[in-house]
Amino acid sequence: MRIALVGKGGSGKTTVSALLIRHLAAGGRPVVAVDADINQHLGAALGLSDREGAALTPMAARLREIKDHLRGDNPLIPDAEAMVKTTPPGRGSRLLRLDEDNAVHSLCATRLTGDLENVRLLVTGGFEEQDLGVSCYHSKVGAAELYLNHLVDGPDEYLVMDMTAGADAFASGLFTRFDLTCLVVEPTRKSVSVYQQYREYAKEYDVAIRVVGNKVTGPDDVAYLRDHTGADLVACLGASGYVRAQEQGRDKGFDSLEPANRTALARLQMAVDSVPQDWAKFTRQAVHFHLKNAKAWGDRATGVDLGAQVDPDFVMGPEAFAAQR
Repeated sequence: MRIALVGKGGSGKTTVSALLIRHLAAGGRPVVAVDADINQHLGAALGLSDREGAALTPMAARLREIKDHLRGDNPLIPDAEAMVKTTPPGRGSRLLRLDEDNAVHSLCATRLTGDLENVRLLVTGGFEEQDLGVSCYHSKVGAAELYLNHLVDGPDEYLVMDMTAGADAFASGLFTRFDLTCLVVEPTRKSVSVYQQYREYAKEYDVAIRVVGNKVTGPDDVAYLRDHTGADLVACLGASGYVRAQEQGRDKGFDSLEPANRTALARLQMAVDSVPQDWAKFTRQAVHFHLKNAKAWGDRATGVDLGAQVDPDFVMGPEAFAAQR
C-alpha cells in the first residue's frame, strides 16, 4: 500500500510521516520511506544524525543507473536517454518488489536500525548550488516517479512518501501513484484551504483522499475539522511530548507516544488498509500522464516519439510481476 503525505507548509507532514512509519514498523511490517520534500527532513525525523543524513544517496544522483535497470529488455525503450520520468513499464521492463534488495534499493536505499530495522529510506535529494536559478524541484523527484511506476507492493507492505507542501505535486502525474493521499490539516482556515484545493484538483482522477488533523488541542478543533473536511477526517493527533523530544534529538522510544496519538495512527492505518488496490486504474493513469507529458515537452526534449513506449497489452500489478519471473 502506498501513502502520500501532503498539506500546507508547516502543517506537520514530515512529523506525521515519521510517526506513521514508526507505527507500521512497530507492527513488524516492511516499509519504504521516501523523502520527496524539498526540505529533506524525514531522515532526521526518523532519528538519523546530521552526518548520517548527509551520507544518504539521493535517487536523483543515480537516475541513469535506475533507468538502465528499469527499462530491462523492453523493446519499446531503446536506451536510458529515451526514458523520462513518466515512462510506464511494459513487457520486458524490470519490476520491483517493495520488500526485497532490488537494484534501486541497492543503489539508493538505506536500511535503518533498531526498532526501524524493517524500514528502507529513500531520498530524492535537495537543491544544490548548481540547481539554483536553473532547475525546478520536479527534476529531483523524477527518479521516485519512475520507481513508483515500476513498484509492485502488496497489502501488508507499505510505502510512505513525505511530499512537497501545498498542491505542488499536481505539476506531474506523481499524485496518482498512491493508493491513498493523506492531507495533514491543522484546524486553521489556511490549512483547510490547501485540503480543499487538493480535493478539487484530484477529483477528476479518482484519487482516494483522507485527512489527519494535526496540532489538535481539543473538541472545538476536532469539530472545526469535521465541519470542513467531513467524512475525509479519519484521525486527529494532538500535542506530544514524545514528538517534542524527538525533535530535540532525545529518543524516548516509540512506546512512550501518548495513547491517544497511538490510537490515531491505528485509525490512519485502518483507513489505508480499507482502500482497494486498483492496478488497472494505476496503469491507465500512468499511460494518460505519459502521453500528456510527451505532447507537452517530452517528444521535443528527447527527439523521440514517447507515445510509442506504451505497451497496450501490459497491466501493472502482481500478475505482471509473476509473469516476469
